[in-house]
Amino acid sequence: MKMISAATFALALTPGFAFAADMPEIYRAPPVLWSWTGFYVGGHVGAASGNSSFSDPSGSSIFGGTVRTSAISGGGQIGYNWQVPASPFVLGIEADADLIGGNGSATCFASSGFFISANCRVRPDTGGSFTGRLGYATGRSGRTLLYVKGGVAWLDERIDSTTNGVLPYAVSSLDDVRWGWTAGAGVERALTPAWSFRLEYDYAKFDNVGMATPTSFLQVLPPAFAYVPTASAVTNVSQNLQTVKVGLNYKFGQDIDARWQPSEADYHLRGTADAPFVPEAEVEIGGRVWYSSGRFQKDLSTTRSQTMPGLLVSRLTYDTTAASGELFGRIDTASNIFVKGFVGGGKILSGNMHDEDWGIFNLTVPYSNTQSTVSGDLAYGTFDVGYSLFRGPSANVGGFVGFNYYEENKSAYGCRQIANPFSDCVPAIPNSTLGITEDDKWYSLRIGVNGVVTLADRLKLTADAAYLPYVAFRGTDNHLLRTDVPNTISPESGAGQGVQVEAVLSYAVSDAFNVGAGARYWAMWAPSAYTNGFSTPCPCQGLPVSTERYGGFLQASYKFGGPAIASRDH
Repeated sequence: MKMISAATFALALTPGFAFAADMPEIYRAPPVLWSWTGFYVGGHVGAASGNSSFSDPSGSSIFGGTVRTSAISGGGQIGYNWQVPASPFVLGIEADADLIGGNGSATCFASSGFFISANCRVRPDTGGSFTGRLGYATGRSGRTLLYVKGGVAWLDERIDSTTNGVLPYAVSSLDDVRWGWTAGAGVERALTPAWSFRLEYDYAKFDNVGMATPTSFLQVLPPAFAYVPTASAVTNVSQNLQTVKVGLNYKFGQDIDARWQPSEADYHLRGTADAPFVPEAEVEIGGRVWYSSGRFQKDLSTTRSQTMPGLLVSRLTYDTTAASGELFGRIDTASNIFVKGFVGGGKILSGNMHDEDWGIFNLTVPYSNTQSTVSGDLAYGTFDVGYSLFRGPSANVGGFVGFNYYEENKSAYGCRQIANPFSDCVPAIPNSTLGITEDDKWYSLRIGVNGVVTLADRLKLTADAAYLPYVAFRGTDNHLLRTDVPNTISPESGAGQGVQVEAVLSYAVSDAFNVGAGARYWAMWAPSAYTNGFSTPCPCQGLPVSTERYGGFLQASYKFGGPAIASRDH
């Protein structure tokens, strides 16, 4: 992942790029005519979310069958634009490539509670695309480009499936490059004649691939210990991948230090006809309401050893919806240093939890899956410090480092069996009974890119993408209804990485008051986490754990200082 971090900031380390923050000099440059025509090269960072569906050769599955993989992606792009003369339409071609880091898992081949199903894992490594682009240049001087794109995509990933809960260790794997198609859309804003900032969404669908299933066992006289082996079959694996990218492009043939000439509004804003634009300190404070969906998943391995990865004895999966409120703020200083952050909290509105077990009760139950209802609460906060590499009346783009805290407490009530009638929760336990609690905290370091650009009169886009190079996980599981253990509490801990992206489109009702709507995606995972189950001494059991939360929000904010609206789109 160090390579991803390097890709994110490679452009920021060039001498010309860093010089872009020297705004007092830029307004003494002569006027520059603008066109999107030309070759460009750039870098980007973002989030990826994939869905890999495994067909079941034995029929419909009781549960699972689709692996959701959250990932960080980062890389570069190169392309060419041609703007039709005397027209706002722009045609282009582009190639991009990404390093991808992520690890997803889910239950697969669970056709029956009398069959020992498997754990399927998907780990993407690299990807890319070759696309054509069609854009429309809008805004003052046509410096905002709205575009759609489409073409071919490729993905290199590792897939494996492992029969759970039993030995000998049975696994089937595939490591291959897959091809498919992609379509996407984005917005790109020219910051200077040479540099532009972009936000892009892409969807890719890849060709199906056949893969062998691992051998397993079928119980023939339930609930007796009577099994027959099952042979390997073939599963059909389909794959799609969604990505959100924030990036910077450099256009060849342009003076790397050239800047736009200011408008008359910029001069008069400072009270004199020849005063250059000097960035002022600006403070923004506001509030948000965030409605989100999320998933928390933990996989209990046989041991902490990595010699048999993917071999599970249990898995708990929480799917929830939540509503939360936030306070946020940002300060931009005259020295181009900025600080930003937010704090929030709310309630889990609805949800369910699936508790899966393999080979329990002395192997008299091959597969058990119980479902419970979930309630709880969440709290979070982020603090970033950054530097604006580009800052002017219509753009503010820079990099930052920061910290994120995320806490989610979940309580599972009731219990009903959906897989095996000889397992637990038969008959069902009512939803008035508290069965399991899961209290989790995530502490993350952030490295990212933030951009605030004016797209049109009063309309502004803010995009933020952060790579989380180090994430510490601390959790506590409490199986309150267990009577066969001396202590029902299981401490959990581990480390990993993650990604956080968000975008906001806001409208300036006045010079100071703004309203907007946005979307956010968070994902964190700790593949090397472990637990000393029910507080027993180690050696511990492996507990790969992951969480994701995503949704939309509405916000309103008030600004103090900064240029007037009339000067913000040049």
